[in-house]
Amino acid sequence: MKIVLDAMGGDFGPGPNVEAAVSAAREFGWEIALVGRQEMIRPLLVQHNTANLHLPIVHASEVIEMSEHPAQAVKTKKNSSMVVGMQMVRNGDADAFVTMGNTGGALAAALFHLGRVKGILRPALSAVFPTAKGWVLLLDVGANADCKPEYLLQFGLMGSIYAERVMGIRNPRVAIISNGEEETKGSELVQQAHQLLRRAPINFIGNAEGRDLPAGNADVFVTDGFTGNVIVKLAEGMGDFIKGMLREEIMRTTKSKLGGLLIKDALERISKRTNYEEIGGAPLLGVDGVVIVGHGRSKARAIRSALMRAAEAVEHSVVDAIETGLEALPKTAVAESRAPSP
Repeated sequence: MKIVLDAMGGDFGPGPNVEAAVSAAREFGWEIALVGRQEMIRPLLVQHNTANLHLPIVHASEVIEMSEHPAQAVKTKKNSSMVVGMQMVRNGDADAFVTMGNTGGALAAALFHLGRVKGILRPALSAVFPTAKGWVLLLDVGANADCKPEYLLQFGLMGSIYAERVMGIRNPRVAIISNGEEETKGSELVQQAHQLLRRAPINFIGNAEGRDLPAGNADVFVTDGFTGNVIVKLAEGMGDFIKGMLREEIMRTTKSKLGGLLIKDALERISKRTNYEEIGGAPLLGVDGVVIVGHGRSKARAIRSALMRAAEAVEHSVVDAIETGLEALPKTAVAESRAPSP
């Protein structure tokens, strides 16, 4: 197993990436190539005991910053850590690529240098979402603001394959986000996609409302990238709001402080159940290679988890399974998916 880690990705620079790579290489025996500015990576790496570990540094002099236009940066910064890392996967020098960097940059670099799985119309960014019943997969969350019904059909197929193979969910339930449970509800896009998903060889359970997501009433939730991105950003904002409000109220009086001490263990258990660091990153599905994208504010524990997700996707041949799965889609959708790409 050889994984490429974008050592320059994330809000905290190479430090957490190097720490995570050392930890994962020591525990699992993987070769983890640290791609980025050698002069920044090497001094951090020598601070760790790396005896018998495979942690090569692959120099890349440029970095795609969070504030840059993704596609333009990928085209102009040909020696960026993202571009160099993707090229390693394309050339067969690595099995997977992991980054905590610019999400749009990761998408653009993957499309330019890996391309799409044969038959896939559009790749989808996914997010692993905490619910009352565990973790679920939501896609698309930002790669495709405007979608066609065939895109959502393929998102459902790819999400089902990933949930079963990597998340270990047997016969995962797939639902499409709508404004009502009835089959007739939703936009024209949702209604047409619903009919395609019904005929697909997946466990499609119909429409899901927004409240079904935190309740965990399906395992895979399908939507367009615009809606999915709004859902994720709203959930992040509400989570921060509730945590802040709870902290403020607990500290307001002596009585509430004492009460806070009494429920401290329960609060810690809730935090653990919803801790993104346990997942680390989510796959960019539909590109011809394993790509895992994590949150920019990830620290070593989350990055280590993202490396684990990459290894699982490689071990379970997710990319090959997606290509094979396309063969079982309804004939009309298969014909559409094999049309020349725009």
